[in-house]
Amino acid sequence: MNASAQEYSSIVAEEAAHFGKLAADWWDPNGSSAMLHKLNPPRLRHIRATVDQHWGGDSAAVKSLAGKRAVDVGCGAGLLAEPLARMGAAVTAIDAAPENVAVARLHAEKQGLNIDYRAGGVEALQGERFDLVTSMEVIEHVADPAAFIAGLAELLAPGGVMILSTPNRTPLSHLAMIRIGEGLGMVPKGTHDWHKFLTPDELSAHLGAAGLRVTDRKGLSFSPAAGFHLSDNLALDYFLTAVR
Repeated sequence: MNASAQEYSSIVAEEAAHFGKLAADWWDPNGSSAMLHKLNPPRLRHIRATVDQHWGGDSAAVKSLAGKRAVDVGCGAGLLAEPLARMGAAVTAIDAAPENVAVARLHAEKQGLNIDYRAGGVEALQGERFDLVTSMEVIEHVADPAAFIAGLAELLAPGGVMILSTPNRTPLSHLAMIRIGEGLGMVPKGTHDWHKFLTPDELSAHLGAAGLRVTDRKGLSFSPAAGFHLSDNLALDYFLTAVR
């Protein structure tokens, strides 16, 4: 980051407060975070396939991230951090809402998982390095996307891999996430600001400016028959994979 990094904060107070109010309900698959529970299986499939390809791992191995350090930035109450820990990674997870971190710690303890949970933004991790950097559905909620990506890039160890996901700014995402998702109460109202969604090209440009190279783009689509699933269609939501 630049010389003003000490003063920079990725956290938008209103966003942190919004998600903090949902903390107690986060692990309820039928609660306010139900959509995230539905997103998690294809998300995990994509992460697993990506790390196996990146490090030449055995797709049948249970601990595919053994010996690796992973960080999940914007971890919520740990829906991704816990599976990463089960895959063998030494996991650090950070979130802007202290309420989420408290729930995450308690849930991990009950599962017998050792996860280093912290409250704060990406800037609080300065000086640390991780083999795997993830940030899922977060960049659309931060104060400055370019600075946020620069902060994530600083965390990436040599030979590491970064996996991001975010909604695309398209008519389809506006229909699905704002008009239907929030309009019908499937997602808590006020969760999204469609104008803050980034297109794949915009996010790729931020990654390039931070010295990273995008190696893969993958879509996350929805159909009544299959639910959320990986696809080549980036119009609703998408993943970007980047390396140094």
